[in-house]
Formats: sequence, C-alpha cells, structure tokens
Amino acid sequence: MNPYVLTALLSSLGLGTTLTFASSHWLLAWMGLEINTLAIIPLMAQHHHPRAVEATTKYFLTQAAAAAMILFASTTNAWLTGGWDMNDMSSPIASAMVIAALALKIGLAPMHFWMPEVLQGLDLLTGLILSTWQKLAPLALIVQTAQAIDPLLLTTLGVMSTLVGGWGGLNQTQLRKILAYSSIAHMGWMIIILQYAPQLTLLALLMYIFMTSSAFLTLKASSSTKIGTLATIWSKSPILTTAAALVLLSLGGLPPLTGFMPKWLILQELAKQGLPLLATVMALAALLSLYFYLRLCYAMTLTISPHTNTFITPWRVQTTQFSFPLALSTVVALGLLPMAPAIVMLV
Repeated sequence: MNPYVLTALLSSLGLGTTLTFASSHWLLAWMGLEINTLAIIPLMAQHHHPRAVEATTKYFLTQAAAAAMILFASTTNAWLTGGWDMNDMSSPIASAMVIAALALKIGLAPMHFWMPEVLQGLDLLTGLILSTWQKLAPLALIVQTAQAIDPLLLTTLGVMSTLVGGWGGLNQTQLRKILAYSSIAHMGWMIIILQYAPQLTLLALLMYIFMTSSAFLTLKASSSTKIGTLATIWSKSPILTTAAALVLLSLGGLPPLTGFMPKWLILQELAKQGLPLLATVMALAALLSLYFYLRLCYAMTLTISPHTNTFITPWRVQTTQFSFPLALSTVVALGLLPMAPAIVMLV
C-alpha cells in the first residue's frame, strides 16, 4: 500500500478513536465510530483475496448495523429526555439498545459470530489492529454509560462471553480464530467487573492489549497461521518459541505471568462484592480458555529437538520485521506480575 495512503488511514483510525474518547455528545461519538470503521476497511481489503474481501464485507455490515442501532438509540433517548448528553441515559429502552449495539461492535457474546470469521480472513497485522485498537472506542462508550445499564444485562453479557470464548476455541486449528475467541473471553472479563470497579476494566484492557500484541507479532515473525506450523517454528528461533509459549500461558492467566494479575484482581473484587458463585463460574470459564492455550504450547514444545518431527522444517531466513514492538510487548506480557501491588495502588 502507498505510504501516504497508509498514513492517512492510520491517522483517521487515531482521529476516530480520539473523537469518541473526547465526546460527551452522542452524535460526535457516533461520528468517531464511523470514521474508525471507514478507516480500517481499506486496510482489511488491501490484499485482493476473496477471503479478505468477504471478511471486509462481513465487518462492514455488522459495524454499520451497530452504528445504525446506536444512532437510533441516541435519537430515542434525545426524544425522551430532550438532550444528546451521554450521561443522561434515563430511558431503559435506549440504554439497552446502546449496550446491544456496542456489544455487537466489540464482539461480545451472543453478538460475537462475526468476529472469528472476520479475523480469519485478515492478515496478522490488520487482525492485531482489529483485536486491540478497534475495541477502544466502543469500550470507552460502554464505560461512560455503564451506570445507566441494567447490572443483570452486563453480568449476563460478561459470563456468556467468557464461556463462549472458552468453548469456541476448543476445536479450532486456525490460530487467528483461536485468538478471536480469546478476545471474546477477555472482553467478558472486562464487562463483568465494569459495574463494580471500572478501573479494573481498564487494567484488564491494557494487559490484554500487550498480551495480544505479543501473540500476533510472534505469529507474524514466524509466519504461523495454523497449529501445524507452530510445530516447526523452534527450528527458526528457539528463543522466540519459548517466549511465545509463555505469552500464550500469560493469555490463559497462569501465575507468575502478567495475565494472572487482572484475573486475580477481578475475582478478588467479585468476592468482595458478595458474588462468590459468579467468581467461581468465571474461574472455571478461564480453565476452558487455558486448555486451548495449553494445546498450542503442546504443539510447540512436543516437536523441539531431539524429538521427531513429521513436518518439513522451514529454512532459517533473516526476518525483515521491526522487532522492538515484539520485544516490548513480550516483556510486558511476561514480567509485570511483581509490580501488581504498585499497579493496584495506582488504579
């Protein structure tokens, strides 16, 4: 893609998200979401491949439906309350429509069906943008309007997303689909705690961005898109393979890795709020996700020398990928747990 066009599109992505962050008016927020959607579509369709075009079309249709629903809900709210202010969501119908539309935007269950299919059709870097940056603006709107939304609805969305994210990834062989279900499960963790401790939602989002960035950039560096190809990446870079296995375990939430911190704090907060049953369900749902991360680690480590390998070992070629973002995100995804007390004091 032409560098000037790429710069314009990435700038538009930043502008759309910033506009949504900064707005307290529904029309401005809607405009930011639309700029965001229209900026990423050329990036998704840049590889003229039928699967990429199909993924782009599916993404456009779902995002357009969600944007139309947000516009309808905000118009209904303005009609009932006489204002477009985001903090004045006194109509239960309008607030329910808004949360449904925003859940569709970020792929919360049961509005998640587009997410694995779309991510599967994209290249890894565009998939990374879709899994991280594109979640920011809708999540900011959910955080701003959370107090007006029925707590039972938020809890239901959170539990369903965590369970679906765990169950859905169990039988997948495509790594992008596995990361899509991982994203759905992590969004569930963020939504479940939103009504009790919004700062923990932001912490979980930050940790999720670092861990997912590290996973996607590792797959990009090793050119892996299927579980089968994971079995051969040790021959290219043994250190990267070790780091990738640890990053996947961090995504699953195992101590002493960074991914354990948000899950631990969220379960602690749920127990403090007098919801031990909900905390138990969330912990068990995390085990489902952990299983498919362990599957990936097993595929990576089982074939490490001196064990036999049934796959053709690829050539070791010099990578041209800029490695600093991968190194930074991997360090953060693996080593932040000892700083948990300081982070808790900050949030």
